[in-house]
Amino acid sequence: MTASRHGDRRPADGSPVARVCVDVPLAHLDRPFDYLVPAALAAEAVPGTRVKVRFAGQLVDGWLLERADDSGHTGRLAYLEKVVSPEPVLAPEVVTLARAVADRYAGSLADVLRLAVPPRHARVEKEARPTPDGATPADSAAVPADGTSPAGDTVPATVTATAPDPGWWRDYPAGSALLRALADGRPARAVWSALPSEDWPARYAEAVAATVAGDRGAVVVVADNRDLDRLDAALTAVLGPGRHVTLSAALGPARRYRAFLAARRGAVPVVIGTRAAMFAPVRRLGLVAIWDDGDDLHAEPRAPYPHAREVLLTRAQLTDAAVLVGGFARTAEAQLLVETGWAREVAADRATVRARMPAIAPTGDDPQLARDPGAATARLPSLAWTTARAALQADLPVLVQVPRRGYLPSVACADCRTPARCPHCAGPLALPSAQGTPACRWCGRVTAAYACPQCGGRRLRASITGARRTAEELGRAFPGVPVRTSGREEVLATVPGGAGLVIATPGAEPVADGGFGAVLLLDSWALLTRADLRAGEEALRRWLSAAALARPAAGGGRVVVVADGALAPVQALLRWDAAWFAARELAERRELGFPPAVRMASVTGPAAAVADLLAEARLPAEAELLGPVPADGDRERMLVRVPRARAAALAGALHSAAGVRTARKAADPVRLQVDPLTLF
Repeated sequence: MTASRHGDRRPADGSPVARVCVDVPLAHLDRPFDYLVPAALAAEAVPGTRVKVRFAGQLVDGWLLERADDSGHTGRLAYLEKVVSPEPVLAPEVVTLARAVADRYAGSLADVLRLAVPPRHARVEKEARPTPDGATPADSAAVPADGTSPAGDTVPATVTATAPDPGWWRDYPAGSALLRALADGRPARAVWSALPSEDWPARYAEAVAATVAGDRGAVVVVADNRDLDRLDAALTAVLGPGRHVTLSAALGPARRYRAFLAARRGAVPVVIGTRAAMFAPVRRLGLVAIWDDGDDLHAEPRAPYPHAREVLLTRAQLTDAAVLVGGFARTAEAQLLVETGWAREVAADRATVRARMPAIAPTGDDPQLARDPGAATARLPSLAWTTARAALQADLPVLVQVPRRGYLPSVACADCRTPARCPHCAGPLALPSAQGTPACRWCGRVTAAYACPQCGGRRLRASITGARRTAEELGRAFPGVPVRTSGREEVLATVPGGAGLVIATPGAEPVADGGFGAVLLLDSWALLTRADLRAGEEALRRWLSAAALARPAAGGGRVVVVADGALAPVQALLRWDAAWFAARELAERRELGFPPAVRMASVTGPAAAVADLLAEARLPAEAELLGPVPADGDRERMLVRVPRARAAALAGALHSAAGVRTARKAADPVRLQVDPLTLF
C-alpha cells in the first residue's frame, strides 16, 4: 500500500530528509533535491523506491536515492507527495554506476536511470512470492532486497554450481587460467578472440558457471535476440533451468519487469540480455561480459547514448568484477584494452587457428569483376561459382552474404549509368521486384515515367543488387536447390545441413547443422567504401561472423570473398587475424587523432545553438574544434577533440554549458554525444 500527501504531514522521526533525483530532462537540474519524509511514509520511503514530488508546481516522478538526518538547504523543505511503490528497485550500486555513466557521456542522472530501470508493472509486483525453497525466475523470484524471506530467514543471494572442466577453453593458452580466476573470484580481464566455428554461447556459459561456482553473479550482454536465444539455451544446459533470467525490450513490459525483479530481489545470480541488461542489478557481481562489442546495436540510441561495452567496463572498475570482451573480430577499443595492459589477450596459437579455419580465397583479380564491379552479385566470379557448385554437389549448404536487403535498392540509367533519383526529393530510386515500378526510398513516391535527366533514357539497370534479387538469380542458376533468405522480414535461426542456398544480410546469417560447405561474401565494395571511420573494421567483423559459420577446411569448408586480396581487411580475413587488423587500425587512429586514441564529442544542432553552447563551455585548453560540417536537415555538427586524460573535463564542460542553456530556456536543442559511433 502507498501513502500520499493527504496523510500525516509530520516529518518522520528517523532520517526525515529524502534526497530525490527528479525525473526532469533539464541539464541544470542534474542534482538531488531534498524533501521531507512524512511520518505516514517513513516505512515505505526507503532508498531505491519510486516517489512523486512537487517540483516547480507540478507533480513529477522521482527516485529516492537516500535518507538523511538533515539537509544543507536553509529554506523550507516540501514533503514527499507519494511513494509510488514500496519496492526498492534501484540498487545503490546501480545509482553509483548511473552517475559515473552520466558523467562520462555528458548526460544527466535521470536520463541514465530511465535506461537502467524498466517501467513499473504493478501486477507483477503484486504477484505472490514463492517460498525460498521454490524460488524461480518465472515466479519473479522470491527474495526481498534485504536478502531475507517473508518469514525472516536468510536466503542465499546466489545459486552455486560446480566449476566446469575447462573443456574447449584449453584451445586457448590463457583459457584455463581465465576460468580458474573466475571460480576464485579474482577480477580477471580478458579480450577473447574466438576461433572459427567456435560455439561461443557454450564458452560464455562455462565462464558464467565458473563465476557462479565462486559464489558471484554475472551479467552478459549480446547484440540481438538471436544471440540471446542461443546463450539462453547454453546457460540452461550448463547451470540448469531457473538459474538465470533474460532481459530484453522484446520481452514485453510484464516479462521484462518480472525478470528485473528476480535479479533485484537476489533470486538468480545471472542476468543475460541485450543492452537492456547492462545495468541489471546483480548481487555480488563477479563477471561482466559482452559478445561482439563492435555491433552497433550495443550503442544506446537514447540520451546520453552510452555504449554497452563502456558501461560494463565502468561497472567492472567500480565493483572489482572480472571482464570478458569476446568476438570473432576485435574492435580498436578492445585492442586498446590489451595494449594498455588493462586486459589480457585470450587467443589461440596459429597452428590451432589454421586447423580450425576454412579455406579462404579472394577474387579481386577476376576479369569479370574488373570489367564491371557492380555485377558481382548478378554474375558470380568463376571462383565463387565453382565453390558454390562443389559444395552443393557434396550435399552441403551454401551461405551467400549480401550487404543490402531488398530487390534492387539502387538503380541507374542503363545508357549513361547516371544514378536514378527521385524528381521530387532527389532520393535514390529502387525497384521492389522484377515487375515493380521505381519508387523513392526517401519519400516513397512512385516514378512510373522516369526519364534520365542527363540523356533522356528510360531503361534502368541495377547499381546495387539486394538479397531478394540475388536469391532469384541463384535460384535460376541452381535449379532444384532450395533457396532461403534471411533478413529484415524474416531472420532464420538455423537451417538444415543438406544442399541448399541461404542468402542473408549481415547479422542475419543462420547456423547450419554441421556448418556451411561454402560461404560467399559478395558486394565487398559496399562495405569497404562507406564514408565511415569504422568501414574496414565493420567489413571485417561482418565477414568473420559469416565465415565462422563454415566448416573447417579439413571438413570441406570454403570461403570466397569478392574483393582485392591486397586490402588490409581482406588480408586479416585470409589469415584469420583480427588482432593484427585491430592493432593496425588503432595505430592509424593514434596518428590521425581519432577515437579511441582520443576522446571526441559531437555537438549537433542549428548553427546558432551549436555556437552558443560552445561559447558557454569552458573547454580544456587542449580541446581542438573540428568543423562545422552539415548534419541532417538544417543542422550542423561540430566535433571537439581532447586527449583521453582530459575526457572528464570535456564531458563536464559540455554538460555545464548545456545546463546554462536549459536554465535560460534556450529554444533550439543541441544533441551531445561523447565518442559516437559515427563521426561524419
